[in-house]
Amino acid sequence: MGNNKSDQLYHEITQQPELANTLIRQEFSKIKDIVKKVHANFDYVLIAARGSSDNAGRYAQYLFGINNRFQVALATPSLFTLYSTPPSLRNALILSISQSGMSPDIVEIIKNSKSQKCTSICITNNPNSPLASESDFIIPIHAGEEKAIAATKSYTNSLITLAMLSAAFLGNDEFSTQLEQVPDFMKTTVDSAETMLDQIQRYRYIESCAVLGRGLNYSTAFEIALKVKELTGINADPYSSADFRHGPIATVYRGFPVFIIAPYGKVFADMQQMFLDVKALKGETISIAADEKILSESNLSFKIPSEIPETLSPIVSVIPGQFFGRQLAIERGLNPDKPEGLRKVTETF
Repeated sequence: MGNNKSDQLYHEITQQPELANTLIRQEFSKIKDIVKKVHANFDYVLIAARGSSDNAGRYAQYLFGINNRFQVALATPSLFTLYSTPPSLRNALILSISQSGMSPDIVEIIKNSKSQKCTSICITNNPNSPLASESDFIIPIHAGEEKAIAATKSYTNSLITLAMLSAAFLGNDEFSTQLEQVPDFMKTTVDSAETMLDQIQRYRYIESCAVLGRGLNYSTAFEIALKVKELTGINADPYSSADFRHGPIATVYRGFPVFIIAPYGKVFADMQQMFLDVKALKGETISIAADEKILSESNLSFKIPSEIPETLSPIVSVIPGQFFGRQLAIERGLNPDKPEGLRKVTETF
């Protein structure tokens, strides 16, 4: 059905490099000031989030672990709301991530953490939200209004905010410099992915797929799977490549589509082997990688910059998945801006 570029989602996907640049320019120094105030006052980080923001939290688990040696847990909101049994949060730094800042269960976690005398930092696109008003520190992500239902620019700017926090805690000039180059890496990735959109039509009739990442890009597997589900109604299942080998690999049959997220870094050898294993099973490989051999041997490939460090690669590796979900929705005759059954702000209790 071609690639009509009049939809809001297309605009928001392609806006991401520019908005990333704005965020870094406006908030990095403020984040460094926040970090100075909370630097030694916690033993672990608890992240409160839902949906795409929860996937950003998965990124933080690996990033803060690798860079800062922080133990990071994802909150279980139902313990604070439905079960009324909030756990002890002693010596926790509470980090909430929410595009809207409106979900009552996430707000409840921050209220409870305040009663337990924990420090809280809110990452949000709505600094006037209930979540922001309950938090000790607010970091606006400067994504602008997101008119399409599916989150794209608010997700990548949340990742960048987490990377800036990690850099500030780390106090490492090299990582900070690498982070400041990310908007350029994002622009390269956007431009490269756009050249592949016409090839996505071959997947118009698929009924399901798997999305595989590991380590830092475990988060990317979840976010790409979410975008494909939201935008197309296709059942996309995210896995760690390690978990996929423990049984689900049996679901791969001839022509079954499998996303392989394989940036250079510590997980590359494992993802490279996963790619070969899927090919041996005659699966359909959709790769997001920098490696020319993987790219050339894939059924569909999206190139990401080889220069980006693995710790920042999720910020670019998600972009091809956003484009894939959008284009596949168009190929299936769906409206990429308004997926059926979804609303922009989802309030859970």
